[in-house]
Amino acid sequence: MRKLLVFLGVGALFSGCVERRDPPGAASEVASASTVRALGSSQDGVTTSPSGEARTARGAAPAKEVLGTERDNLPFEPDGTRIASIAWRTWIYTDTGPKRTRYGYMRAGSVVDARGPALKNDGCAGGWYRINPRGFVCVGKGATLSVEDPVVVANSVRPVRGQGLPYLYALAAEVAPLRYFRLVSKTEMEKVEGKGVIARVTGWKQRMAAKGVLDILGEPGAPPDFLSTSEKITKAYGVPQHLHFAVHAGRAAPDSGFAIMRVFEHEGRLFGLTTELDIIALDRTRVVKPSVFQGTELGEGETLPVAFLESHYSQRFQANDAGQMHATGNLRHREPLKLTGKRRLGFFETRDGSYVPVEGLRIISPRDSYPSFAVGTRKWIDISIREQSLVAYVGKKPVYVTLVSTGRGGLGDPEKVHATARGTFMIHSKHVTATMDGSEDKSDSYNLLDVPFVQYFHKGYALHGTYWHDEFGKVRSHGCVNLSPIDAAWLFEWTDPLVPDGWHSVLNKDRGTVVFVRP
Repeated sequence: MRKLLVFLGVGALFSGCVERRDPPGAASEVASASTVRALGSSQDGVTTSPSGEARTARGAAPAKEVLGTERDNLPFEPDGTRIASIAWRTWIYTDTGPKRTRYGYMRAGSVVDARGPALKNDGCAGGWYRINPRGFVCVGKGATLSVEDPVVVANSVRPVRGQGLPYLYALAAEVAPLRYFRLVSKTEMEKVEGKGVIARVTGWKQRMAAKGVLDILGEPGAPPDFLSTSEKITKAYGVPQHLHFAVHAGRAAPDSGFAIMRVFEHEGRLFGLTTELDIIALDRTRVVKPSVFQGTELGEGETLPVAFLESHYSQRFQANDAGQMHATGNLRHREPLKLTGKRRLGFFETRDGSYVPVEGLRIISPRDSYPSFAVGTRKWIDISIREQSLVAYVGKKPVYVTLVSTGRGGLGDPEKVHATARGTFMIHSKHVTATMDGSEDKSDSYNLLDVPFVQYFHKGYALHGTYWHDEFGKVRSHGCVNLSPIDAAWLFEWTDPLVPDGWHSVLNKDRGTVVFVRP
């Protein structure tokens, strides 16, 4: 692929991934950045029992809560009150005062449990509501108590967590799609795209079925009820806006990636509704077939070494009573193999009792020493640029091993080449998805919607899932650490701080999982 395959930096030219800046109006109340306690930790001597009941440090019931203070941030029993996001980012605050800071944000369409009574002040005329598991949201331009709001309905398809890619994805084809803002007729399509456009897409279903694309998209249905042939879609507050022509908002950038919430058939053509509520013709895209590559978890009693098959063909073997090896099956490219560390002739023994040839393996070996923070049950992530590997640890116990793609500048200076920053860092923010673009650098153009499972650990450097390439194990990025979709989903749910259900992001300064990047 073209320049779409890489990310540029924030700040310095070569410093990680560029997340799209906050759109206008995304944060109507400005709060200063500050250290935020980790979600789920105790605060001011108040903890939560396994049953969810609040207790003080001495075990007695806490003093009467004062709504609107950070002390009020305790989970509560839902009473049916719900609050929904109607903005691209609806900020969740630590308290309701003038010095409030941010815990994270919800995304348009998110609906969470809320608790009143509403607290009104100069910072929120519509009233503050507490949400689970903590924090306060202001009802107004960014949030509503009506879950039937048109913006909530239009954005009701929520990202899937923990399984791989959170949405369907597509990449712009040679001729990028137009961003239609309402359903269009055949006549309108031919007027703006050319008279042959409908004839060109005839037979799309058969072609897509032959390529296996329908297996990814599923059987398309009719357009959702909220789409209209006469009215443009009501978008969330703060969604980036474009110049509007008769029926569309211009052509997408050539190096665009799209996250698709809904797929439907209209006027004999297949369309997708993006997370920014643009309607795009999918015949102007290449639907992403997600990478099936994934690392491996290490259970109780399992440890390194782990090998990955680098060659595209090899076999698994068994030894008979005479010690002779005979093949029992084929191995997949990059298949993870848990080794015992024992070698027999030209074979390594695996933990399931089989053998694999020594040649063609990338072996992730046990460490011979550990950094000072590898103690107790502390989580940390070990990334090797030379090995293009990632190992997740709890103390000195490895629990997950995989291959990654770091900056294509290798071990070069990140300030001068596209390399990943080396050192000891901490995850400072997590986003279920984040849109990244090349606005910081005019030499590279890309606009990637909803990059999955983004975890920033140093300035603009992040761990994140990748839907535009499948070359994990090779340097590839402009500085970020690219993960396969399945690995990124697993790691996102494992690291701290946790992102609560219904939230799209958490911000953190002092209790995030350590990220150790070494040569």
